Amino acid sequence: MLFHRSAICLLLAANVCAAQSQNPSPMTEHTREHPRLKEEGPAGVRIKLAAGNLFIPEKLSGTTRVPLIVHFHGARWIPEMAAAENGSAVISVEGGSGSTAYAKQFSDPALFGSMLAEAEQKAAVTFTSIWLTAWSAGHGAIREILSVSDYYSRVDKVLLIDGMHTGYVDGKPGPQESQLESDHLEIFLRFAQDAVAGRKTFLVTHSEIFPGTFASTTETADWLLTHLGLRRTPILAWGPMKTQQLSEVRAGRFRLMGFAGNSAPDHVDQFHSLPEYLKWLQ
Repeated sequence: MLFHRSAICLLLAANVCAAQSQNPSPMTEHTREHPRLKEEGPAGVRIKLAAGNLFIPEKLSGTTRVPLIVHFHGARWIPEMAAAENGSAVISVEGGSGSTAYAKQFSDPALFGSMLAEAEQKAAVTFTSIWLTAWSAGHGAIREILSVSDYYSRVDKVLLIDGMHTGYVDGKPGPQESQLESDHLEIFLRFAQDAVAGRKTFLVTHSEIFPGTFASTTETADWLLTHLGLRRTPILAWGPMKTQQLSEVRAGRFRLMGFAGNSAPDHVDQFHSLPEYLKWLQ
């Protein structure tokens, strides 16, 4: 996968990308291998929706009650491969550049419900459970969806892949512990609290990328842990796609994992780890 300067702005999901540049992340990284999934089109039914694309794997053919994953951001062949391995249908949504685009799209409280209804009607199925997954900028859509109480109740599991961002209170980090704007984080805190209590399932991953002009996924993860009263456990282990795991937190059905890397390839590693992450959500 090739990158240029504007692509990193998109990948790192800044709400402020259009108005304010971020510290550039390296386009290459030479310490580790960065393997990539081989693009494949698993067999199944594909249906174009008004907002997204529905894929039902061949193994679910003839089944009228199916689990559903809704994935936000990134090439849809990866969530389709992941769904086929997981035995789930998937709706893939590619909403444009930056988390603001996703948040704006799903700020319409009727959109998510109408998308599910359209998918069920066109495929003649009923969705038995709903998981929301997002890489990078896609977290903006999940934030808006969970803010609607009916959707919050219906969603069983959430996966955020290196993509929980917010702004700084004073517009810049530090000089020591940064103060983060909490409005974009509070719904994730609520979901995390429910996961700790065993009512939901929540998996969060992050890298070490530091954009500088808005809060990194490491900083937002630390904010979440502080408000949950949880602490990281240092870990040195190999993760999927030859990522290097540095820390982990587990409590109830909440899990947060920190990985090494501050470059664009490290960010993309985590998207290609989606099939493995879905197994951990089981």
